[in-house]
Amino acid sequence: MNDNASAPAVGITANGLDERSLYLRRLVVRALEGGGRGHVGSSLSLIEIMRVLYDDILAYRPREPQWADRDRSILSKGHGCLALYAVLADKGFFPLDELDRFCRRTSILGGHPEAGKVPGVEASTGALGHGLPIGVGRAIALRHQKRRSRVFVTMGDGEIDEGSVWEAALAANKHRLSNLTALIDYNKIQSAGRTSAILDLEPLADKWRSFGFAVAETDGHDVNALRGILRRVPLDPDKPTAIICHTIKGRGISFAENDAEWHHKSSISPAVIRDLYAALERS
Repeated sequence: MNDNASAPAVGITANGLDERSLYLRRLVVRALEGGGRGHVGSSLSLIEIMRVLYDDILAYRPREPQWADRDRSILSKGHGCLALYAVLADKGFFPLDELDRFCRRTSILGGHPEAGKVPGVEASTGALGHGLPIGVGRAIALRHQKRRSRVFVTMGDGEIDEGSVWEAALAANKHRLSNLTALIDYNKIQSAGRTSAILDLEPLADKWRSFGFAVAETDGHDVNALRGILRRVPLDPDKPTAIICHTIKGRGISFAENDAEWHHKSSISPAVIRDLYAALERS
């Protein structure tokens, strides 16, 4: 476990989120304000997944990002990087004020995460479908090195339309990578609309089982449920794990929830920023 694990937050607000979840969303808005653009809905569905991983599950050292015995967390849906940046800044991988320079030429924080440039980022992602193949390679390498470190790969639901995801899943099964966990941010809306209309994924749990994974499903915004499942991985000592996290795109911003128009905004005005902050009040 990391040295900076946070105590469980208390006090659920009227919008169903506790103060820590609201705080991390405000950091996302802070970055949106700094850059004037970003993947809003795609990042907000990820907050609790990233929060639980970094608060409660992963072994890491913010002051030593390349610590050899760390757990590897790969955000494969790189366009959701604002959620990752918010958590990494909160944990001290880089200063919070770096969020104010998001997407500027002077910043280390681009619209997709870059390994070697952003402390704490394990893989450069954004071209979809790459995270799980990278994760499979890392998991095999860690096994050969006889390390107890684990690999967690977080993917989007639209992303798993990519064939490379399922090729990697076959390899994970072949090598019985119990040190590998795939998390699917199943918000059911991709960039152009609902996944059910674009390319239906159901029955999603059965698909992962058929590829040899031990599978669990949970509410991806329920912090306690996420903790409970992630503390039990691997779910089977001889299989990789897949956790399907049912989430809401744009969660926490009432006017953005379940709306594909908020997948990405290329020009966010000061008035919209004020509305985003107002939606995250504790009322």
